[in-house]
Amino acid sequence: MPTQFVAPEEHFKGKVIWITGASSGIGEALARNFARCGARLVLSARREAELQRVQADCVNDGANAENLLVLPLDVVDYAAMPAAVARVREAFSGVDMLINNAGVSQRSFCLDTAMQVYRNLFEVDVLGQIALTKEVLPLMVERGSGHVVVTASVAGKVGAPLRTGYCAAKHAVMGFFDALRTEVAHHGIRVSTVIPGFIRTNVAVNALAGDGAATGATDDDIAGGMEASSCAQVVVAALAAGEEEIAVGEGPEMDLLELKRTNPAQAFRLLEAMADQVRATR
Repeated sequence: MPTQFVAPEEHFKGKVIWITGASSGIGEALARNFARCGARLVLSARREAELQRVQADCVNDGANAENLLVLPLDVVDYAAMPAAVARVREAFSGVDMLINNAGVSQRSFCLDTAMQVYRNLFEVDVLGQIALTKEVLPLMVERGSGHVVVTASVAGKVGAPLRTGYCAAKHAVMGFFDALRTEVAHHGIRVSTVIPGFIRTNVAVNALAGDGAATGATDDDIAGGMEASSCAQVVVAALAAGEEEIAVGEGPEMDLLELKRTNPAQAFRLLEAMADQVRATR
């Protein structure tokens, strides 16, 4: 069925949207876009000062400060989640849309990666998303409506070098939320997965090296990627239209999604060649 155009400003005006990872990158760009649509926002991440900055930017863009709740939250702190949900319920009565956007990437070969790095990737990128979703779902079930969104990645569909843990985590995220969709549809709850390609953010700078430290440097793929603001515009329009799987990007990595589906062997050889190129530069 073709996607129907729905003006985001009409669809999201007054809706309560909770965004994790809202202090930078795609999360920040989504927050500013939704704020311009007149949504009521819950902004969560670990860095409160950066959340305050995003809130101020949204107000400067014309949003009402009363519609913006700064709620610091670490998605691996499961014990803090019930109180966070209670705070949102107190402020806005409920949640219309939860956007699970917090995450961390990786830049290391498997042989050079400590097991703790894999554990950290799964804690942040998978279990943290599941834990918060489980806390918010009862509010949506109670209302008989809601929309759960997760930021996955092209890495959730394709295995790429230097990202064994990240790819594993994003594949897991895709599997969980695709399965969740089947379970909550009868409650009137929708589920959407966002599949970004290379987006110009600090994802590579903050990515984990094999020893668990942040790499501290971007890479050419990310530096040449799609602007986060453009990514957010595409995602917000797609969510307003009710799309369930949203691929967003403008580089050659997006072609890998189709190649993996139609000719997986060719995709595997191409990605092996990419790994060879990486090794040649190290």
